[in-house]
Amino acid sequence: MSISELSITKRRLLGGIAVAAAGMTFAAPTAFAVDMPTADRDVDMEAALKPGALKEMALGEPNAPVKIIEYMSMTCPHCAHFHETTFDTIKTKYVDTGKVYFVLREFPFPQDTASLAAFMLARCTTEDRYFPFVSMFLKQQRTWAAPADNDVRSAMLQLSKLGGFTQETFDACLTNAKLAGDVSAVRDRGAEEFGVQSTPTFLINGKAYSGDMSVDSMSALIDSLL
Repeated sequence: MSISELSITKRRLLGGIAVAAAGMTFAAPTAFAVDMPTADRDVDMEAALKPGALKEMALGEPNAPVKIIEYMSMTCPHCAHFHETTFDTIKTKYVDTGKVYFVLREFPFPQDTASLAAFMLARCTTEDRYFPFVSMFLKQQRTWAAPADNDVRSAMLQLSKLGGFTQETFDACLTNAKLAGDVSAVRDRGAEEFGVQSTPTFLINGKAYSGDMSVDSMSALIDSLL
């Protein structure tokens, strides 16, 4: 095709578009429907809500109509993203208003000693500081889980000092063999009894959902259960 033929064809094409556009009616944009998360399987929620080896770390009213158990890992990027972008809004919108009871459970994978250590440190804080400590570690995940010098322990110590630890309390916590076993038992129970295989996994009113959720998708799911 020559340049002149291309120009004629282009003019005809643009003219056709202009004519077509003249007869079009433009409607106001409509809101897109939010995709409802799809459950992986059913779970026995009554059994799931029974505490295990460690005291339950939970927020909200235990008798709330919607009950959520999150199994997560401290080194999981998807878990960090959920807590950075979704959790605070869900807490304000549903937990603080008595609509959701939210339980956080540890799920450090068997070979992931960094996640296990981070959970142990969170458990060594006072109960009222557990969630803020977990949030701090998740928001700073890259700085301690994959430091430039590969010295994970030192990076964890520096971050833990911001949470009130000293060198002595840090070392004492991480050498607590019983605590390490109890945290691992929480993970093992989740895997064996409720089929948790990945993080984050949410158990919500008798259904299991794997993967990160946005504010909109989790809100839509919660609203459907109210």
